[in-house]
Amino acid sequence: MFSAQTYQDRRSVLQRNVSNGILLFLGNIENPVNFEHNPYYFRQDSTYLYYFGIQEPRIAAIIDIDENKTIVFGDELSIDDIVWMGRQETLKEKSLKSGVQETLPYAELSQYIVKAKAAGRKIHYLPPYQSSNKILLIDLLGIKVAELQPSVEMIKAVVKQRSIKEAQEIVQIEQAVNVSNEMHLLAMRTAKPGMKEYEIANVIQYLAANKECQMSYPPIVTINGGILHNHYRLNTMKEGDLFLNDSGAETAMGYAGDLTRTFPVSKTFTTKQKDMYEVVLNAFNQAQNLLKPGIRFKDIHLKASQHLVEGLIDLGLMKGNPEDAVKNHAHTLFFQCGLGHMMGLDVHDMEDLGEQYIGYTEEEPKDTKTFGLKSLRLGKALESGFVVTVEPGIYIIPELIDIWQSENKNADFINYDKVNEYRNFGGIRVEDDFLITDDSYRLLGNGLIKTVEEIENYRAEHLA
Repeated sequence: MFSAQTYQDRRSVLQRNVSNGILLFLGNIENPVNFEHNPYYFRQDSTYLYYFGIQEPRIAAIIDIDENKTIVFGDELSIDDIVWMGRQETLKEKSLKSGVQETLPYAELSQYIVKAKAAGRKIHYLPPYQSSNKILLIDLLGIKVAELQPSVEMIKAVVKQRSIKEAQEIVQIEQAVNVSNEMHLLAMRTAKPGMKEYEIANVIQYLAANKECQMSYPPIVTINGGILHNHYRLNTMKEGDLFLNDSGAETAMGYAGDLTRTFPVSKTFTTKQKDMYEVVLNAFNQAQNLLKPGIRFKDIHLKASQHLVEGLIDLGLMKGNPEDAVKNHAHTLFFQCGLGHMMGLDVHDMEDLGEQYIGYTEEEPKDTKTFGLKSLRLGKALESGFVVTVEPGIYIIPELIDIWQSENKNADFINYDKVNEYRNFGGIRVEDDFLITDDSYRLLGNGLIKTVEEIENYRAEHLA
């Protein structure tokens, strides 16, 4: 945990940014795999972590703005718990570390909320994503699931605060990024023909665990890089394959890293792979150089897309004017997703609160219909203190090619005969994490090799 003062200060800021009522925070529970006492790995709700820092299942908290009080609700260990688990730090002790003096049994949460609701007081809560918290809310509020209406005022206040990272948060994120760097280098040293994809997932997860980290999301380790979020790991690597590794570590305090590298299973890239990789890397470099406060991330996304088109024109897969091609969304045959997203306590930071609040503004809402743009999680102007990913890619999807070609879609910009020569190419992505500074940006972590020469030299050195 951070200092008690950190959590007190954060709660004070939030309290000032919401007009009145009660701010309700629901922690997560241990979800059973196949029976009650065999749970999945427990991960606390990130907003609860941000304001209270307590990593304990089945707890809740309130900030009563009107009465200026903060209470943590939860149960201390029973003697049966102690018999099974041993003496642990009490909830009272954990709450004091969070700067909260008052704790009450979990059952009293219902009494507090029912009394406040009966008095006509506003109960603010965030969008629930765990089924247990949806059930809890409908019980507490006496409503149906369909009637749940999270507080937009609270969402906006939380987003405004959590978006700007504190210096101590950056320390945590860089710790996660540096462990992620080590994971990626280990993958580059380890992968070779004849291995299964899951073997790479296993070794990088082992490294993270030895660094007291979890994975910030299920690792994407695949020779089928054209599948954007491929979690199938049973393929056997062979000479000539490209290997895409999208993986990141999460610190014990919950902060994430998120990196992607693509490298050859052989010691070197083929000419075709190298040429395509250079297209992606150029788009990455151009996008990185545009990062600064005040520029819309959507504009950086579109500029990166234009650079991808320019490279694909050079390779013969596309044609025409690059700017017009992007305006007509012709690039989305190759780049179907967004350029990046916010990152912090969540790898897709605060995504549970709604992308329209995290990545966009009321004046410039998200495009939820246009192919490509509907997958752009971040579009609004960058601010100093934001942490973002930049991750352009090229993804060859045979099924998508077939649909577009049958419709002769964007034929003014796409050379389908040439594209079909790449049907089994797969995909390439390059991704790093950045802090937006007062006038520019800073790469987070110690840096990870990414040029063709660096990767080939590293592979040759360790596969000799």
